[in-house]
Amino acid sequence: MAVLFSPEEFTKLKKELVLFSCALKNMEMRVWTLLEEFQNLQTYNPIEHVKTRMKSPESIADKLNRRGLEITAENARTQLTDIAGIRCICSYARDIITLADIIKRQPDIKILRQRDYIESPKPSGYRSYHLIIEVPIYLTEQTERIPVEVQIRTQAMDFWAALEHKVRYKFNDDMPESITKNLWECAEQISELDKQMFEIQNMANSTREKK
Repeated sequence: MAVLFSPEEFTKLKKELVLFSCALKNMEMRVWTLLEEFQNLQTYNPIEHVKTRMKSPESIADKLNRRGLEITAENARTQLTDIAGIRCICSYARDIITLADIIKRQPDIKILRQRDYIESPKPSGYRSYHLIIEVPIYLTEQTERIPVEVQIRTQAMDFWAALEHKVRYKFNDDMPESITKNLWECAEQISELDKQMFEIQNMANSTREKK
């Protein structure tokens, strides 16, 4: 049976989600500003494309319930940091840290947490760079600081993560060991593919410069 917010808490949650939506749009605009600069003012653009998402009330309630927390708007606001999320897909693995550093240098952003799952992949083989940041939202009478999750990965990493999520969902997070092993091997192969594609790009650039 699905776990849901009570009508009273749902009304409160809708007000909180307005702030999270504003924070997500704020972060999306920052990334699009960088994208415009890379495309028009720099010689190289590391960003292939950008995705955004907001957790649904049902997903928020489910996560609070799994954590053993009371399903309230206040707990959603104070205990969850991934209600609003943005994903930046980069061309190559080397671009990920570069982009993360650019974001972290923005002076009005506060870094709450960062995880480098590229240098240290999860046991599943998952690779990505995660930032939890606080974005200022300037309202009529006060400033709110709202968390946004930023994920930065390559297209190959994103492809693997999407398929792994679908497989894990089918097994309700209880996958057979054989499938877990195969997923890990695929993650390793994808990591090697990222490296090879970067080397090919370097070779192409060197060949073009010599002409």
